[in-house]
Amino acid sequence: MRRLLALLITTVLALAACSTAAGPVAPASGSRPGTTAASGPAPVLGLTYIPNIQFSPFYVAAKQGLFGTTVKLRHHGASEGLFTALTTGDEQFVVAGGDELLQARAEGADLVAVASYYRRYPVRIIVPADSPITSAADLKGRTVGVPGRYGETWFGLKLALAGAGLTETDVKVLEIGYTQQAALATQKVDAVMGFVNGDAVAMTLAGFPTRSVELGSDVGLVSICLITTRAYATAHPDTVRAVVRGTVAGMTAVVKDPAAAVTTSEAYVPGLTDPKAKQTATAVLAATTPLFQAADGTVSGRLDQAQWQTMSDRMVTLGLLTKPAPANEAMTNDYLG
Repeated sequence: MRRLLALLITTVLALAACSTAAGPVAPASGSRPGTTAASGPAPVLGLTYIPNIQFSPFYVAAKQGLFGTTVKLRHHGASEGLFTALTTGDEQFVVAGGDELLQARAEGADLVAVASYYRRYPVRIIVPADSPITSAADLKGRTVGVPGRYGETWFGLKLALAGAGLTETDVKVLEIGYTQQAALATQKVDAVMGFVNGDAVAMTLAGFPTRSVELGSDVGLVSICLITTRAYATAHPDTVRAVVRGTVAGMTAVVKDPAAAVTTSEAYVPGLTDPKAKQTATAVLAATTPLFQAADGTVSGRLDQAQWQTMSDRMVTLGLLTKPAPANEAMTNDYLG
């Protein structure tokens, strides 16, 4: 997630390039501003980078009082570390990748995921529509563009290659920053790593025909989650349950009525009232809502411990973790329901 939303600056800056701040965050009904239901300081939930339609479940939850307590939503800006405010206590929750959480845990941060946000991994191999590449195995001998050797696009490439029986030496990796469309259009690369609900949407709206190729049948990575610290969860279990409950309710509401979610988000995403911006946001949200859902279409927020352990093991094997990060310490479903 650290780079996912930075990527969408290229998509959504077109919506809000002239804006400088997020819209207001309404306190939940029945709560005093600035306090939680338990009369403690209101928790701050970090949404990273700029206001974006992908955060609409949180905007809806805040607007409709679904958290059942006051929650302050905060966007980091581009220069802040993903987990910095969480580990210093300036935030109590953050939305970030499960794979990025494991890296932080391996470096000593006592973080824990308490609910899923994206149930499906959003990274894809994006190729021109007429490309002969149809699977990760077809990347052999080709040039692949990545924003950099970090974050979910990099993790996705590493796992996709491994699943296809390839290694980094079988492809040419080119760090291209956030210039995926230009790199493909000029044939600088044969494929790029990007997000199905970001880069792929942006290219489609720009009139550049592409295809999104799955990383593989069992990449095993866990994407965006709701994360807190173990210390905060232990000290404030009722608040964590309330925020988890509101997050799941927000996702459910957005899946049920995405058009209403776009309207609600107008108060939080500057520039979203512009017709072109709304068209882009609607397309991004249409590609995002399937990520909230399990294979059967349900929205539960539940985390799969076996998947987390698989992810940890594979990231260790590929050198993406400095040491093992056991699943039972990195995630919990104790605050659901």
